[in-house]
Amino acid sequence: MNQRAQSQREFTGRHMLAIMLAFFGVIVAVNLTMAWFAGNSWTGLVVKNSYVASQQYNDKLRAAEVQRQRGWQTRLSYQDGSFSFRLADRAGDPVVLDGLAMSVGRPATEVQDHRVALQKKAAGHYTAQLRLAPGLWGVVITGARGDQPFRYERRLTVRAGG
Repeated sequence: MNQRAQSQREFTGRHMLAIMLAFFGVIVAVNLTMAWFAGNSWTGLVVKNSYVASQQYNDKLRAAEVQRQRGWQTRLSYQDGSFSFRLADRAGDPVVLDGLAMSVGRPATEVQDHRVALQKKAAGHYTAQLRLAPGLWGVVITGARGDQPFRYERRLTVRAGG
């Protein structure tokens, strides 16, 4: 019996310390990993009042579906500080909008937001001048044709030097 008792290892304070360090090390590692993924995958979706936004959500979905059914075709391009926006109907004919406005800003902050006037270059073709720093930008274009509201949203990545 004496040999059996000696062959078993004694649980010491060092063992407890190793277990505690491993336990909390895993917790800290998981938290740091999740924080990194959260910081690098956040879309930047922000609303000023979430309750009001939730009440308007279904109306916005219906409006988006009505707009989708119209079959309007959009094309937005940005190059060397110049935006070009084209809008055509299902047949490819230009669509002229009233009260056209464009907002450009960073997805996660309002610090660099810009409201830009779109100039009509031709029927269904609008341009604007605004030099953007490299990175991710959100573009929202709104307007209307008669009683038909129009809203276009797009994420835009500006590369260094362009």
